Amino acid sequence: MTWYEAVFVLLAGMGAGTINAVVGSGTLLTFPALLAVGIPPVLANVSNTVGLAPGTAAGAIGYRRELEGQRGRMLRLIPASLAGGIVGGVLLLTLPDSAFHAVVPVLILLGCLLVAFQPWLSKWISAPSHLHRGAWWVIPAVFATGVYGGYFGAAQGVLLMAILGLGLDSNLQRMNGLKNVLATVVNTASAILFILVHDIDWLAAGLIAVGSTIGGFLGARYGRKLPPIALRALIVCIGILAIVTMVF
Repeated sequence: MTWYEAVFVLLAGMGAGTINAVVGSGTLLTFPALLAVGIPPVLANVSNTVGLAPGTAAGAIGYRRELEGQRGRMLRLIPASLAGGIVGGVLLLTLPDSAFHAVVPVLILLGCLLVAFQPWLSKWISAPSHLHRGAWWVIPAVFATGVYGGYFGAAQGVLLMAILGLGLDSNLQRMNGLKNVLATVVNTASAILFILVHDIDWLAAGLIAVGSTIGGFLGARYGRKLPPIALRALIVCIGILAIVTMVF
């Protein structure tokens, strides 16, 4: 990797860390960047996951104020994300790349629609009356998103925000903080698995780790200042970009 390719990957990591803290879909920056510098797809995928893990953790730390009072939620949802991340990582190592490719754009589109129409859809859904309780389907949905996140992860945040926004009774910024925690768990679980059983391009992973950590703190600092409608619009735009990128 030349010095300018290294700078390119570092900047992609910063952008991904910022986007992941605010919305998700940072993989859509770093994965193509790794392919562009000549890293094979599977190696790029696992190295990207390892590199983004510190950045998602930085985003979660940056949103720690929004996590206050959500300890019960985290204790219920973290095991689902952990299990999902491990299962997704195993699938990445054992299944062909085409296994999920056909359904991923559909899942992202569904997530965008749910986020966009969440205020209206919530009126038709039996919302929980207590702040710390949620709909029964949230845990299995978080597990399924964790499987997807461990396998590839692009727009994992979009799907999580749709699930949490519809299934839990809270505002969008608090859900964003919780999303960052769950994404951190998924990325860390799959990253540890990849480190143990697969080759890693440590230069690429290191550059993304540094960049995404910086970006994660920047995203957390400025992301919480966005009004709900702006954050919702950003989520939908990133999701549409993910669909276009993955289909075409």
